[in-house]
Amino acid sequence: MNQTILLDGNSLSRQQLVAVARQGYGVRLDSEQLKRVQRAADFLADKVSCGEPTYGVTTGFGSNADKLLGAYRLRDELPGGNPHKPEGTLLEELQHNLITTHAVCVGKPFSAEVVRAMLVIRINTLMRGHSGIRVATLEALTALLNHDVIPVVPEKGSVGASGDLAPLSHLAIVLLGGGEAFYKGERLSGAEALKRAGLQPIRLSFKEGLALNNGTAQMLATAVLALDKLEYLLNVADLSASMTLDAFAGRSGAMRPEVHALRPHPGQVEVAGHVRGLLASSTLVDIPYHLVPRFKQWSAEAWNTPEDQALSFDISWDWVPASQRHGREAFYKRFLPFKGGKKHQPQDAYCLRCMPQVHGAVRDAWAQACRVIDIELNAVTDNPLIFPDNTDATHIEEQVISAGHFHGMPLALAMSYVKAAIPVLASISERRLNKLVDPATNDGLPAFLTGNEDGTDSGFMIVQYTAAALVNDLATRAHPASVYSVPTSANAEDHVSMGANEARHVLEMMDDLSHVLALELYTAAQALDYRQEMLNAARRLAARGDWQALASKVANAPREDNPHYAQFVEEVKQLTAALADVGDFHAGEAVRKAHEALRKQIRFMHRDRAMDSDVHTVCELVQQRVFAG
Repeated sequence: MNQTILLDGNSLSRQQLVAVARQGYGVRLDSEQLKRVQRAADFLADKVSCGEPTYGVTTGFGSNADKLLGAYRLRDELPGGNPHKPEGTLLEELQHNLITTHAVCVGKPFSAEVVRAMLVIRINTLMRGHSGIRVATLEALTALLNHDVIPVVPEKGSVGASGDLAPLSHLAIVLLGGGEAFYKGERLSGAEALKRAGLQPIRLSFKEGLALNNGTAQMLATAVLALDKLEYLLNVADLSASMTLDAFAGRSGAMRPEVHALRPHPGQVEVAGHVRGLLASSTLVDIPYHLVPRFKQWSAEAWNTPEDQALSFDISWDWVPASQRHGREAFYKRFLPFKGGKKHQPQDAYCLRCMPQVHGAVRDAWAQACRVIDIELNAVTDNPLIFPDNTDATHIEEQVISAGHFHGMPLALAMSYVKAAIPVLASISERRLNKLVDPATNDGLPAFLTGNEDGTDSGFMIVQYTAAALVNDLATRAHPASVYSVPTSANAEDHVSMGANEARHVLEMMDDLSHVLALELYTAAQALDYRQEMLNAARRLAARGDWQALASKVANAPREDNPHYAQFVEEVKQLTAALADVGDFHAGEAVRKAHEALRKQIRFMHRDRAMDSDVHTVCELVQQRVFAG
């Protein structure tokens, strides 16, 4: 543990939480704020000694709130005595039982990063000094985190009010020497994990069980980690879309700043600017239509020079005779009359043109969730709340106030918004991928991005199947958990948030979103190679100055005895000159860097090969944040 973060209950950030959860940072406690923590604990102890009835301290919990604890155990009056008499007082037994009976989650354990995030969130909220926990207990919880004792917290069991009771009880039970924990990769009993870490179990005092398990730490931890992943994946989505746009030799007008000034949603404006930056220096975007040839299957007669004979494709255009240009004279004054890969239209499909609007809306959902999460990170979320400084209070209820900060609905609804946005981002990515492999929509690229001269190759066809399956899976999981409350605790808790399920779902959905974007990058890289090689092959042909060689690539060219032949020759020469005048065709600088990073691990697919290793690799590259630009 090389670095530590100071916790004072007021300034914990998402970035700091991620550093503790994922990078192994430790935490230390602000000494001034610990004075407030102890003041609240001393205040509570004083009120208990005065006999003041206090919820969760001298009363039961939830539907048992009307039960006042007595001075001694009635069970001790059983004939023969109490066979199960625990150590400590009745008030201590109340807190101990709260933790031990509430640790009832099921399912696989949360990852270490989620549990570490839960620990730091719980410590930070208790540092506010409104929960009644003693400094010694808070320090014991901190030692658990700093010694990397990771309580085993099964994933399922919280309804998101009263907070994350069950999972937080799994977190706290290890402090008592119960439950299970991971220590140095080994799953142990809680007592053994403490022993190996050199720590001692503790006994809980007034309200400490409630302070430890009553709050939103699970839903908040999973939400923060999910939003951190989504922040990165939003940038990956812009990058994969930009690579696709370059591969299409698409149009950049829809990204222009003056366009988005007219509808200035923050995410939309940000995405448009980001994409413009990613495409900077591209010589593919906005190139004239007539320069772009379409793919033609390779043949032995396709090329004459040794350099070009190594190509696995041929290229072609269609000439538009003068008789078919009527009504389009203005267009053909600007563009030469050759139809290649690009359709003569001023706009791209929605999945390309509407990137800012769609990606931007998802960014806005992310930003709204971040706003909620940033407040929650430094909020007090247990119950009741202790206000020892309310010195003018006339009743205990004015200083120990029962409220509902444990209710997770602010988080739940924010994550519902994000949850609905995730399949939207995955869906538009899959639509771009599909457009790349479909010969009816890919603007002159080969069908399924493979030459397939002999009819034996499937190319990238099946990649789209996997993306489609992932999108469907994400869409079916996007139903908001927050709209379906199931009352608990004999209807004392008659409306709950289900925020723990919501945030956990979002975190789980990040992997599938990541995989869809990885598949688009994988496919776009193949398409980009084809587009660049086809354009550069045309440019090399023109650079040799042999207009007849270029003319041989033009379909439906007129014969020499045709009255339009002279016009055709003149226009082919103009096409030759236009191609010869341009430099090397290439993608934007940021797109090129991403393409190079991918190509270091995955080679271009000239012919069918096993693709499972490629898919695994590109998914790993995205997960490892190689494409952070």
